[in-house]
Amino acid sequence: MHIVVIAWLYVTVLMALTETSVVAGILTLVFYGLAPTTLLLWLFGGAGRRRRAARMSREASPASDRTDHEKPEH
Repeated sequence: MHIVVIAWLYVTVLMALTETSVVAGILTLVFYGLAPTTLLLWLFGGAGRRRRAARMSREASPASDRTDHEKPEH
């Protein structure tokens, strides 16, 4: 997936360099390169974010996984 992103950004940088003005080049880079790439990575990264959030919540509360008879008494 990352090789596709790198290749697409390479293409859009070359497209931006061939524009007639600096403003057009920046807009080409942002709207043809950075915005679609960010959206693509965000959409396809959702499963990883969910797994990471679930792992973090499990690590944050290990005592809640115990049953009543396993809890130490004070």
